[in-house]
Amino acid sequence: MNINGNTELIAHIGFPTHAFKAPMIYNPWFKKCGVNAVVVPMGCRPDAFPDFLTALFTLSNIRGALITMPHKIATMGVLDEVSPTAAIAGACNAVRRSADGKLQGAMFDGEGFVRGVLRKGCVLQGARVLVVGCGGVGSAIAASLAASGIAAISLFDPNDAAQTGLGQRLQKHYPALQVCIGSNDPAGFDVVVNATPMGMNAGDPMPMDVQRIAPGAFVGEVVMKSEMTAFLEAAKARGCRYQIGSDMLFEQIPAYLEYFGYPSTTPEELREVATLCY
Repeated sequence: MNINGNTELIAHIGFPTHAFKAPMIYNPWFKKCGVNAVVVPMGCRPDAFPDFLTALFTLSNIRGALITMPHKIATMGVLDEVSPTAAIAGACNAVRRSADGKLQGAMFDGEGFVRGVLRKGCVLQGARVLVVGCGGVGSAIAASLAASGIAAISLFDPNDAAQTGLGQRLQKHYPALQVCIGSNDPAGFDVVVNATPMGMNAGDPMPMDVQRIAPGAFVGEVVMKSEMTAFLEAAKARGCRYQIGSDMLFEQIPAYLEYFGYPSTTPEELREVATLCY
């Protein structure tokens, strides 16, 4: 990749950065297409984040920012405008600067997750769903699942304010949706989502009792540190269909590219050029 004085920057902001996968997907794609842009990992601690994000967008060659843990919720307080999905999720993972200088934010995690699930043949219309983890990514997934026509959703997070707030926002925008909070028991659900870092490695505590997941359920993961987390391996052993964390990323990148004003693509084309390593 030839970085020069005309290169546009897309910041990938989070902390820590060791599990970041986006640069290994975007940058090979930019190179193939001849787009003079680069995604740069930027490790920013939470206490410095609001000032850093504001300062970053004073650069003349910044095109946008990808926001990841633990900043997706905090970003909302820095923006001038947010998309409807970001408002429901209470979190943001994409930031750009408008022509008049306003900071605009959107949320694509949920869209990427749902597109991937549907592509794998999972029926969401009328489904019963459990989402464990109501932070930025879990909230976004819950919002997009609600928009897909599910019948009921159960939310669990150790932070009661997080699960209660998300439940209230979902019921406000989707009054026909059955919303429950406070339990991570996966029994009886058609779709089970782990939107926490739990169950990442062998020996880690699991986000739920995997033995209570129905073998016919579809299980989704958001962790991208490894392709098959210990949680997914356990779900696979139960006979469940599943979606790995990076699938959500590949599915949402075309939407990101369009949001930042670049040519779009497909998940398949992105996978062909990606240089992912775990």
